[in-house]
Amino acid sequence: MIRDKNIICISSIDWDFLWQGHQEIASALAENNNRVLFIENTGVRSPGIRDIPRMRNRIRNWMKGVGGIRKERDNLYIFSPLVLPFPYWKIAQWINRYLVLSVLERWIRVMDFSDPIIWTYLPTPLSLDIIDNIVKQLIVYYCIDDFSSSSFSARKVLRSEKKLLETADLVFVTSQALYDYCSRYSTNVHLFPFAVNFEKFEQVRLNDTAVPQELRSLTRPIVGYVGGIHKWIDQKLLRATAERHPSHSFVFVGPLQTDISMVAGLKNVFFLGSKSHDHVPRFIKNFDVCIIPYSITHYTKNIYPTKMNEYLAMGKAVVSTNLPEIAQFNGTYEGSVYIAQSEKEFGGLIEKALAEDSDDARKRRIAAAKENSWANRIHRMSDLMEAAEIDRKKSNRDEQWKENLIVLFRKARRRAASVIGGILVAYLLLFKTPLLWFAALPLKISDAPRKADVIVVFGGGVGETGSPGKSTIERARFAAGLYRQGYADNIVFSSGYVYTYNDAENMRLIALSAGVPDEKIVLETKGDITYKNVIFSKDIVDKKGWHSILLISSPYNMRRAQFVFHKWAKDIKVWYVPVQRCQFYDRRQGVRLEQMLAIIHEYLGIIYYWYKGYY
Repeated sequence: MIRDKNIICISSIDWDFLWQGHQEIASALAENNNRVLFIENTGVRSPGIRDIPRMRNRIRNWMKGVGGIRKERDNLYIFSPLVLPFPYWKIAQWINRYLVLSVLERWIRVMDFSDPIIWTYLPTPLSLDIIDNIVKQLIVYYCIDDFSSSSFSARKVLRSEKKLLETADLVFVTSQALYDYCSRYSTNVHLFPFAVNFEKFEQVRLNDTAVPQELRSLTRPIVGYVGGIHKWIDQKLLRATAERHPSHSFVFVGPLQTDISMVAGLKNVFFLGSKSHDHVPRFIKNFDVCIIPYSITHYTKNIYPTKMNEYLAMGKAVVSTNLPEIAQFNGTYEGSVYIAQSEKEFGGLIEKALAEDSDDARKRRIAAAKENSWANRIHRMSDLMEAAEIDRKKSNRDEQWKENLIVLFRKARRRAASVIGGILVAYLLLFKTPLLWFAALPLKISDAPRKADVIVVFGGGVGETGSPGKSTIERARFAAGLYRQGYADNIVFSSGYVYTYNDAENMRLIALSAGVPDEKIVLETKGDITYKNVIFSKDIVDKKGWHSILLISSPYNMRRAQFVFHKWAKDIKVWYVPVQRCQFYDRRQGVRLEQMLAIIHEYLGIIYYWYKGYY
């Protein structure tokens, strides 16, 4: 296996996602004294609602490191870049190129991570930007998916994938269909299906006698599946099979990634959720038969399921739908897998697999898995990489200086263009378009005033306008006007900000001058941030026995206030009534820098409050 190399791995999954070949290969290379930088998934499609947890996790991972890079273990580093989730928009590509390369180039310089091998699973424009702007020894593309079939938006990747295939020194693929596709554009394509960490699974098979708690009470036989519960699973097939075999327990170990309503209600179907990769072999060991129930589509015809070798490594019988890669595997390894041609046959083969299980059958399965171990795969990959590196040096000896110089000039041009273009684009977008107000819309809540027990006013201090007094006066006058119109009989002024005098006291004086009786005013003088304004105001409202309030603050502070109220004051009815004519946010004057900073401040405040658990 290759040693003492620097390797940048551009992954199509995150490090803490389901353990797959990405993590296996990176870990093995790092254990062999190569330094590996694992760049987490930057996307082949625009995200949807279901991706929100993953995006939140990305932010957490970014915060764990320096510039998004953290050390996972010896020789292995994880880069969790924050990028705009629009991989094919030109402006997003430009911004993402800057965001990623600016961190990457600094890290390479600091770590003396020179002349790396670039190993990519992603054929996106951003991957090409990384490849084009780094002096490297070798380019390896491991094509593990037919991205153009995985989703509609991912079809846009075809142009950059073609370029990557033509550029890469080596192309590894996981299926014959992908081999045929990649061979149209490259003469250096090699078939390497995903494999199994045989030693780890063998250790559990031979020595681990524990039965997972979740399986102990289930009726046997247990028909098991491990891996993501995704849209490629044939739920119609599962439902029919489970209904025909009510005495069997059908167990699924893995994260839910799609709607499972078609099978979720069946009494003999159990979804156990994600389990750590170290525990997966124990679950498989306690299955009686294992299944791969995929629909047959253009996408799945390219799939070589990793779980197949994991099942076989535990000696388990496997029943699968008729995936081309499994059929080809079966031809090589003498019918190691039961392949169903129809929905009815799938259930019948489960019964056949249970009946025919034997020591000899288990030994054949284990032997097949051993030949398909990651140790064997990675050694063969390493041999090809070493040979390609030697060939590249021989053929490019006289041209290498030119490539390196081009990369250096490209970096210089990019830096200059980034600075100039960034300033120009930012100025036009922020100051000459309504982008700022459009971006601020999610922050704004504006309810119509209605009868309430009390008017609560959060002081402005100088956090918004940059100078004391402006927002204080507006809010106090607006509250006094609502009081005179009979919307509430009491006012609470909440602010811990002090500029010569307390902000809440200043609002009280303004309200008195506007005709509000002093006995109708309550001051809260400790709340110096929105969170404290809510908490301390709630204490007052509770003690007074009030149940509904009109909240007055700036238009774009309302969303943050609402988040906090929803968590800490659910029993209080709140109407959010911002100052109607806020001079600070008067759009007729055009966009000003201080307005922009105030809105950015609100978004940062929401993120900070989420991080602190204030909502």
